[in-house]
Amino acid sequence: MRRIKRVEKMVSILMTLVLLLLFAPVPSVLAAMVGTEAVLANQDAQNARDQLRLFFNREDVQFQLAARGIDPAEARARIDSLSDAEVMQIAGKIDQLPAGGSFWGTVLFVTIIAFVVLVVLELLGYTDFI
Repeated sequence: MRRIKRVEKMVSILMTLVLLLLFAPVPSVLAAMVGTEAVLANQDAQNARDQLRLFFNREDVQFQLAARGIDPAEARARIDSLSDAEVMQIAGKIDQLPAGGSFWGTVLFVTIIAFVVLVVLELLGYTDFI
């Protein structure tokens, strides 16, 4: 009889705890849909970061960094520490920079060289413009 009373008491305490836990306030969790823009922005940032890593892994870039006293490993660490917005901004600027200079600068340079060559040829008597 005592054994039954002891088991009843343990079961009643256990049930009381379960009921208290069942009705305890639980913070609600909000779940929302992830928008396509957020996924694409994250993917674009990752692509830009990969592009910067590839750019800084090139031998000519590492040579230029070393010539300016910058350790390539330190440059990589700085790239990894940049925010997504900064990475996107730098990657956009690298894509927009001309490879060999500006178009109009090149046209002006070629025009000046052609003019100098023609003046030299005229002075030496190989052409007759005047």
